[in-house]
Amino acid sequence: MAKLRSDEIRNMSPQEMLDELESLRAELIGERALASAGGAPENPGLIGELRRSIARIRTIQKERGL
Repeated sequence: MAKLRSDEIRNMSPQEMLDELESLRAELIGERALASAGGAPENPGLIGELRRSIARIRTIQKERGL
């Protein structure tokens, strides 16, 4: 998963944002499941980065009034 920057998100169509949001949420669920099962994550900062990317998308959606 690449880090999503705000300008990249702003260039997406509303449908692309929704699709990306769904995939990020699914990935976050998988990472949280791995962490709660006691497994060692490959990238410890990935959960935080996923949460920030989701927040960026939702913020831009609110700005656009979607």
